[in-house]
Amino acid sequence: MATALTPPCDESLRTRSDHTPCSRKRGVLAATILGSSLAFVVGAIINVALPAMQTSFATNAAGAQWIVNAYLLPLGALVLMGGALGDHYGRKRVFLLGLVVFTFGCLACALAPNLTLLLAARALQGVGAALLAPNSLAIIAASFSGEARGKAVGTWAAVGAMAGAAAPVLGGWLVDVASWRWAFLIVVPPAAAAFLIGRWAITESRENARITAPLDWLGAALATAALGVLIWALIAFPERGIVDPAVLLAFMMGAILVVAFLIVEHRKGSRAMMPLALFATSSFAGISLLTLFLYAALGGLLVLLPYTLISGFGFTATAAGAAILPFPLTMGLLSRYTGGLAQRIGIRWILTIGPLGVAVGFALIARLPAQDFNYWSDIFPALLIIAVGMAVSVAPLTTAVMNSVADDFVGVASGVNNAIARSAGLIATALLGLVLIDAGKGDDALIDGFAGAAFVGAGMAAVSALAAALLIRVVASPEEESSRAT
Repeated sequence: MATALTPPCDESLRTRSDHTPCSRKRGVLAATILGSSLAFVVGAIINVALPAMQTSFATNAAGAQWIVNAYLLPLGALVLMGGALGDHYGRKRVFLLGLVVFTFGCLACALAPNLTLLLAARALQGVGAALLAPNSLAIIAASFSGEARGKAVGTWAAVGAMAGAAAPVLGGWLVDVASWRWAFLIVVPPAAAAFLIGRWAITESRENARITAPLDWLGAALATAALGVLIWALIAFPERGIVDPAVLLAFMMGAILVVAFLIVEHRKGSRAMMPLALFATSSFAGISLLTLFLYAALGGLLVLLPYTLISGFGFTATAAGAAILPFPLTMGLLSRYTGGLAQRIGIRWILTIGPLGVAVGFALIARLPAQDFNYWSDIFPALLIIAVGMAVSVAPLTTAVMNSVADDFVGVASGVNNAIARSAGLIATALLGLVLIDAGKGDDALIDGFAGAAFVGAGMAAVSALAAALLIRVVASPEEESSRAT
């Protein structure tokens, strides 16, 4: 029997050439949702476990940032290559490989005896997630079309958000009653389930024009090196100062590597892992700017809010996870429907309204008081507004990415958008050192720093709304445009 989560297999939404059984379509959706949700789940768990992990390894603010960024760095740098590998060798094959790598990374994190090995295991997780993220969406794009594609993406976003809702509460409880190590072990069973379902349900697909093209290993190496050097500089400068020779050198080297990366990608043209021609359309350029600023704002909040609740207001990890619950829960309840809503109202307007709502929520949460703090009046309303804004944005944004490029480049475009989103979170987390370095000066300093960061987040969300209003022109997929014309 069909469930509420599987309407994309509605017989009325099939194309004439689509003979895939509904049971397998549901399996495709289940496997891709389980697999791609793992990246969100681990991130949500780590956000509430971070103070305990920092204490366990007796590390400073920079060490805490690297616990987050050791995962985000390879994810942000290699997600482009993950999409290209799927196009080249087959999306199903690379997706399943990503599940295996990610699962081994989780096991290594749970067993890590010191910070160095933990960071190495977190990097392995990031590599696995870089293979999972773009190929999950590319598999959905290859398995569904037209209105069914929008509904499938909405379901993907909704269930991912619900998994993100459960993760911080369950992870916080595990941290409080057992150990942060169990927060990594808990994702192993769903990873195994995703692997088994994916092997059965997913039909192999790839981008034929890119099968024989050489992979862009030089571009991947330059992107990883550039991000690594720049992130080290961003993490180091709050403590060392911007005039420190090592910090200055790192910023200069990072800039040189970025320029080298762009030169290589320009010369490779359509064979590049990030074809610069994608940005020639105003829609994809606007989507990229929106993603950069919106996810930078969100990434900073999701790390800093639980840290502030635990270290500044004395919340337990479980309580901090429960305090964040309205955000992913509201997203999960609403995202299922916003994918179809965008087709009726227009993606451009939806992607303008959503980020504006996020900006309002950030402005409200920036008013967090150091004294007479009350969760229900100081945090809860702001989280709801941010969640509604993100729910309005996420599924239409994902659909817009896939509809803004030709079908042959859906995997690459998904990879580029994922890379921008992860890199935005990576940069935001690196800059949180400006707040975390003052955490030892007292609770008031941490809370004041949180307020300043929230105001910056409000500004970034507003910029993302402006990018959507001025640049995005995507309205519908090619199939829908054709049907409207006839």
